[in-house]
Amino acid sequence: MTTVRIEHAIASFDLWKAAFDRDPADRVGSGVLGYSISRPIDDPNYVMIDLEFANTANAEAFVRKMQDVWQSKQAAPALACRPQVRVVERVPLASSVA
Repeated sequence: MTTVRIEHAIASFDLWKAAFDRDPADRVGSGVLGYSISRPIDDPNYVMIDLEFANTANAEAFVRKMQDVWQSKQAAPALACRPQVRVVERVPLASSVA
């Protein structure tokens, strides 16, 4: 499983969430299997999104698609800065914490 982690400041969570819900990058068609959205408890105008993919190729293609989305003020009206993006893989652990 491969994850695309995107983090960035936003002008307004409601404006950002409405744009996210419009889904200009076609998450399902791009291979997103699931996602989560987080915000720091002390900064409601910052978001962290983790999007899960079956493989690295789909994840990297999605990042390229998002580069175009972020260029559009219509598609990304709440974007307050250039997003930080990382493609990451989970590290299997030999044991878990109880």
